[in-house]
Amino acid sequence: MRPMKYTVSIEIALPREKVAQLLADPAHLPKWLRGLVVHEPLSGEHGQLGTRSRVVLQMGRRKVECTETITRREPADLRAIPRTSVVHFDREIVGEGMWSAVRDRLTETGPKSTLWESENEYRFSGILMKLVGLLMPGAFRKQSHQHMQDFKAFAERGKDVREAAD
Repeated sequence: MRPMKYTVSIEIALPREKVAQLLADPAHLPKWLRGLVVHEPLSGEHGQLGTRSRVVLQMGRRKVECTETITRREPADLRAIPRTSVVHFDREIVGEGMWSAVRDRLTETGPKSTLWESENEYRFSGILMKLVGLLMPGAFRKQSHQHMQDFKAFAERGKDVREAAD
């Protein structure tokens, strides 16, 4: 089975530096990452290059556990980012029957607006996950886009996904 790849994007009405800081702050994850149960570093400092974290998500009645490794974070200091710089957050996620790479880019589109582009690549192993990847590829794109919409609502309006009824 070939890898599944797609890109999703969203415009956020905040300066790029603010968006980068909100995305990088682990205290905010439960406010916008729907279904998050646990996100804890196993090694390294939360959100920093090389950090490995245990991530548990509740998806319906199923809990999914995986390990996330930060593979790129540029710039390392998210304060006073040069105007022409693109902010990169890349990570690998490994779970049962699945490997994923997520490459996020934040580009300034104006003094108070940011374009968040997310390239996603999935590789599946095992019969069940190969079937899921084959039969439901749109579900992965839809979930990625939902996370972006939830982040936008949190960043722009302070909306917390834990307070909304699904």
